[in-house]
Amino acid sequence: MSHPEYEDGGSGTDGGGSGGVPGGGVYDWYRRGVRLLEEKHPAAAVQLLARAAEAEPGSGSIREALARAQFDAGQYGQALVSFRAVAEADPSDDYAQFGWGVSAARLGDFETSAEHLALAVAMQPGNRHYQAALRQTRATLAARAGAYGPLLPGAPGYLAPPEDPAAP
Repeated sequence: MSHPEYEDGGSGTDGGGSGGVPGGGVYDWYRRGVRLLEEKHPAAAVQLLARAAEAEPGSGSIREALARAQFDAGQYGQALVSFRAVAEADPSDDYAQFGWGVSAARLGDFETSAEHLALAVAMQPGNRHYQAALRQTRATLAARAGAYGPLLPGAPGYLAPPEDPAAP
């Protein structure tokens, strides 16, 4: 579904380019994409921000905004690729590490998730969002490893408590 902001270039005038190319330049596409993301239109934001990232592949700001839009649009694989590109260009970018971690978790790769969320927490130890995501990922890893054991009697693999030898 198209969005009016994308079709008219967001200028209130014709402003649109030819052949479906949005009007304006890379910075305009970035600004409009971020605004669409803030207005909860991530799929429309992806369209503009992908165009901006294609025109300026070295821009970390554009790539990070694109990654956020991809994540919010449920495009977790693409979001992971974009967050990874930002983190590889700047390993000290805590938000890119966080995004890489939560994207990996959404894709079921909890080992990668834990690694990058731990980096984000190490860089910003006071960030509660980072801490919560890391706790959740580690709990998932522990549960998958059987650290908690089957919790319900009758569940496959349930280990009954040991018999009390002193019981009659």
